[in-house]
Amino acid sequence: MTPRRAVLVISLLLVVAGGAWWSQSRPAPPAPAASPVAASLGVGALGRIEPASRVRRLSHPGGMAVTRIERLLVAEGDQVAVGQVLAEFADAIQKDATLAQAEAALAEARASRDRMAAGARDSEIAAQQARIAALRAEETNAAREAERSETLVPGGAGTRAGAERARFTAERTAAARREAEAVLETLSSPRAEDLAIAQARLASAQAAVAKARADAALARITAPIAGTVLKVYARPGDQLGNDGLLDLADLSRLDVVADVYETDVPRLRQGAAAEVIVPGVATRYAATVREIGWQVRRTTQAGTDPVAATDARTVEVRLTLGEEGRLALMRRVNMQVQVAISPVGKP
Repeated sequence: MTPRRAVLVISLLLVVAGGAWWSQSRPAPPAPAASPVAASLGVGALGRIEPASRVRRLSHPGGMAVTRIERLLVAEGDQVAVGQVLAEFADAIQKDATLAQAEAALAEARASRDRMAAGARDSEIAAQQARIAALRAEETNAAREAERSETLVPGGAGTRAGAERARFTAERTAAARREAEAVLETLSSPRAEDLAIAQARLASAQAAVAKARADAALARITAPIAGTVLKVYARPGDQLGNDGLLDLADLSRLDVVADVYETDVPRLRQGAAAEVIVPGVATRYAATVREIGWQVRRTTQAGTDPVAATDARTVEVRLTLGEEGRLALMRRVNMQVQVAISPVGKP
């Protein structure tokens, strides 16, 4: 190595060592402070108008063979009460007749059981007692006649055939008397076996009525909640399809169901204030966060932006719409809106 090149190498090493010493000796720059703007941001999301009761789609019970509508008793926009009959199927009349027949059989079985448990009436018991007394008198007379006939045979005044006829008459009269006494005992106190049979027949009749009543109920569609008929899908004479009969909802309380990105959920809290923005309407309606969902799922709101994240993962958040918004949007169920939720710590 030439002296000149050695001097250049030593100079380069001194420069590198000085730079390293300078970087280690000077203080480190402070970390940038968190942006207050990011901490004060609210949450924005797309949502839809939905009744708090949800929209109930009513249809025929599963497994029914007859699904033709005979009578439709409501129209769109009607207010209905809980349990109100909304429609009847074509077999409702037949099932009502079966129910009436089962109820008549039940009444007959109950009357028979009660009659057997109560025993006979006083007049029936008195009549049976009188019959027994008459049979006893007849039995006594027949026994005497049989004895007299027997005594006449040895002397030739009577025949053996006449004596046998008299004895047979006495035995028959005694048997009739014993039968009448057994009937009287049954009338006075019915047997436990007979009561058990009557009770079993009554239970069978009750079961038949319950089945007939359930079948008759399946021939009708009733309202599970009080609410408003939103849409009717079938008319009298139509067969019910996949759409069912009608949509029913309680419009006294409206929700906004918002799909909030999973990364924004930590900035939400129950009771937070929010505003609902309806496209084309200048008024912003107040709402309050009521429920924060428990599951993360893919977004259900489809926008028009071709580059939007259609497979984004969101959490369903329910907001209670204020009275002003409810009155304005009660006929806009399933309408898409925008939601702006206030940040944590702000009313």
